[in-house]
Amino acid sequence: PSSIPTPIPVSSKMSAAMHAPASRDTIPKHVIDTGHSDMIHDVQADYYGRRIATCSSDRSIKIFETDGAGGKIFEAELLGHDGPVWQVAWAHPKFGSYLASVGFDRRVILWSEASKGVWRKSYEYLWHASSVNALAFAPHPLGLALAVASSDGFASVLSHNPATNSWTERRLAEPAASPPGP
Repeated sequence: PSSIPTPIPVSSKMSAAMHAPASRDTIPKHVIDTGHSDMIHDVQADYYGRRIATCSSDRSIKIFETDGAGGKIFEAELLGHDGPVWQVAWAHPKFGSYLASVGFDRRVILWSEASKGVWRKSYEYLWHASSVNALAFAPHPLGLALAVASSDGFASVLSHNPATNSWTERRLAEPAASPPGP
């Protein structure tokens, strides 16, 4: 008696159908056609699940709002990166409508919604020497703050001071030393 499950035979026709990309004419209703012209790297829902943001190698971020029937309605396209955008994150709504993005162009951009569907750059951080690949907002009791990580070996924490409407920038780590050569 073996504990390894017996594989279920799958015909090549069935396998091809399972792995074939969907054509734009056959997109299921629950799938969102984002309109991005290149690979999508991340999608994030806001705190209430009423909006989603996507980011792509096409250098754009797109924001969609739910229509109440499970569908999504295009709301805005944010342009400000000079390369692929790797990740997006929503701030806690306590601070207003803020979305952060990071990308290959070494930029961290904090976007704010000026009015319904109208977004602007609120803050831009351009210190890292390589692609900024990841970001996360701190829990809201700590204030409006986010951490980012870069391929240059550094991580940074960006914190907003509401009294002065300014940002504090801290680098957290020295890059790891390269191992000795052969």
